[in-house]
Amino acid sequence: MEAKVKWVEDFKFLGQSNSGHSIVMDGNGGSTAPSPMEMVLLGAGGCSSVDVVDGLKKADQKVMGCVAQLTAERRDTPPRIFTKVNIHFVVTGENLDAKIVERVTTDSLEKYCSVCLMLGEAVDMTHSWEIVVA
Repeated sequence: MEAKVKWVEDFKFLGQSNSGHSIVMDGNGGSTAPSPMEMVLLGAGGCSSVDVVDGLKKADQKVMGCVAQLTAERRDTPPRIFTKVNIHFVVTGENLDAKIVERVTTDSLEKYCSVCLMLGEAVDMTHSWEIVVA
């Protein structure tokens, strides 16, 4: 895997993935685009959501929606790394089995999500979930 990040102006940078996609980042606290630290959270949310939706579909669950709500705490002093991250999954569907939702959300953070597993080496990673009936 490869990527390139190019300085555009001020604290704005353009990230380009090897797959041909681009995203703007703003190192000035995210005033014009997501900050790099926000991008880390988005990556964890995206990666884990893929696992959750895939796991529910493989278990023949009628999943219709999945929202990962991430909250994080950071150190007060530089480097302002994350110290805690929680991912709260709001899963919408018909007749969803709570035990299956619990298993796939846990498995994502503990077995499958590359981003969460990397973060978990240095950050207290937790998760929670709820089911919304469609």
